[in-house]
Amino acid sequence: MAIEKTLILIKPDAAKRKITGLIIDRLENSGFELVGAKLVRVTKELAEKHYEALKDQPFFENLIKYIMGELHGIANNKILALVYKGENVISEMRKIVGSTNPEQADPTTIRGAFGRITTKGQFENVIHASGNKEDAEREIKLWFKDDEIIE
Repeated sequence: MAIEKTLILIKPDAAKRKITGLIIDRLENSGFELVGAKLVRVTKELAEKHYEALKDQPFFENLIKYIMGELHGIANNKILALVYKGENVISEMRKIVGSTNPEQADPTTIRGAFGRITTKGQFENVIHASGNKEDAEREIKLWFKDDEIIE
């Protein structure tokens, strides 16, 4: 069992709906250690780098607008970025977060409880969690400087 770190992003739809605290409460109850937290202004460049693996998907442009807050009228394009550390934190946080599609997510997960799909078909799944070790390492470096992680 390895000690890992994972990136969590609380997305603009959660901020707009004022449920950030409810989501943090569920994350904190996981028992994992919070080692990084900050509000981040999401530039188009940062958004495109974060989602570069999906750049050929038809929903890519909407995804960029979504994470930048453009679809929700979020001022300053800001979201809350968090890093958690612990044994098997990546897979365990993915279980807590739930399926990407809110309608398929277990109702006890964050996305199952708070996510939704708009009438226009936009997933509003309120949170991002790194999918695997490689993604977690790349994403943490993208969103945080080394000295912003406190261990």
